[in-house]
Amino acid sequence: MSKHDTIAILDYGSQTAQLIARRVRDLHVYCELIPWDAPEERIAALNPAGFILSGGPESVYDPGAPRLPDQVLASGRPVLGICYGMQLLAHALGGRVDPAARREYGLAEITLTDIVNPLFAGLQLPASNFQLPVWMSHGDHVADLPPTFAPLAITPASVAAMGDVGSGIYGVQFHPEVQHTPQGRALLRNFVLDVCGCRPDWTPANFIQEAVAAIQAQVGGAGHVICGLSGGVDSAVAAALLQRAIGDRLTCIFVDHGLLRQGEAAQVVETFQRHMGMRLIAVNAVEEFLADLAGVTDPEIKRKRIGARFVRTFEAAEAQAARAGGAHAAFLAQGTLYPDVIESASRSEQRTARTIKTHHNVGGLPEDMQFALIEPLRLLFKDEVRAVGEALGLPDEIVWRHPFPGPGLAIRILGEVTWSRLETLRQADAIFLEELRAAGLYRAVSQAFAVLLPVRSVGVMGDGRTYADTIGLRAVTTDDFMTADWAHLPYDLLGRASNRIVNEVPGVNRVVYDISSKPPATIEWE
Repeated sequence: MSKHDTIAILDYGSQTAQLIARRVRDLHVYCELIPWDAPEERIAALNPAGFILSGGPESVYDPGAPRLPDQVLASGRPVLGICYGMQLLAHALGGRVDPAARREYGLAEITLTDIVNPLFAGLQLPASNFQLPVWMSHGDHVADLPPTFAPLAITPASVAAMGDVGSGIYGVQFHPEVQHTPQGRALLRNFVLDVCGCRPDWTPANFIQEAVAAIQAQVGGAGHVICGLSGGVDSAVAAALLQRAIGDRLTCIFVDHGLLRQGEAAQVVETFQRHMGMRLIAVNAVEEFLADLAGVTDPEIKRKRIGARFVRTFEAAEAQAARAGGAHAAFLAQGTLYPDVIESASRSEQRTARTIKTHHNVGGLPEDMQFALIEPLRLLFKDEVRAVGEALGLPDEIVWRHPFPGPGLAIRILGEVTWSRLETLRQADAIFLEELRAAGLYRAVSQAFAVLLPVRSVGVMGDGRTYADTIGLRAVTTDDFMTADWAHLPYDLLGRASNRIVNEVPGVNRVVYDISSKPPATIEWE
């Protein structure tokens, strides 16, 4: 990645830290999100053109609070501190940070001062004033600015932005990375492209070229790889990259674990084996997976058992393929994405992040598995993966398919997973997606699915009392999958879906619609 101008984003524990990386990538500039206390050589290896310091939950004046690494200021490169990052700069450079008498959370208006600076240059301001709407989330504030720093924006309660234009060091108390700061992206563009001078050359074509070279270097001239293929865009793009890099030394393994949506197993085989010409081994492991999940209700245990069974299934399928073809695979490829890595919060990589949930392909793999991992998409966001998929020539029905979790319907069934409950959910989910497509709204939402709840309720059907299951419908809109809003679907669409589910799916008498955003909820229910 050293070919690209790079922004190093130091993570101080904010759950929106990855959004900063997403916004920088939107500018076609490469960046990495790394812990604030990462080894000095790791940061130096990036040779960053600039630094961004994320927000965080701590107070800079508390003993043991995360600090600013010496190499950041010693580098002489531009720095932008966001929220805690701004307070950290002030604290390190001779200013003072105190608890705020008036905390600021949510929407606020900042007033720009008359100090000319590149950070706020060109932002669209109302004709009558110098105010901008922003999103605040802080209980501390910068009481005294460091020497040589000037206030660039203020609120009635605090300094909202500060800067030393000569050194290229800036701080903003608000969050430019979130959608609620309308001109936050323009501010980040000013910092990344103008203050840091980065070249916007992080493109799908460049990524493909570099990913292929990286795969070839890791696998070598004779190595073989197996790739877990689910039919989703992530594993499909990973497989297409591997096929371009190593050709027929790639074997794709599709595991039918019984946790797929309606008709999905046949569709995967048809698309990847017949249409794309990949070497594909389809394995029916329904009984094994359901046996592992019998009696399990805890979602973390579900994910870990599914991850472990996946690997054991791959090992058995690879051994079978090796006996047929004469070559063992030393590598397992997966379509792991950057949000998977962040949400799983591996302690070795993200010590300051909080674990939200374990992803089966990053937090649920057994330690004794026989393969070395290849994860060519590990640093990409979902929309970047789709752009790479289009550049690789994958069909639209794969590129624009809604995300589907590796553990499948197991984490959309709250409670124990049984075959009968899977069949109930499959039918309800298919009806919901059919109605979305019929209304022309499938591409308008980012992800949609049904959930089978562990709730039974009383109903009346055919003049008789019923006591049956409840289906929850979930649809969200998002551009990064780190935050999401519930999709405001038309009532008549929801009504049709509900009516069909109750009438066509045995054992269901109630349908509800989830109107929770992320945060505080996650997109999936488990």
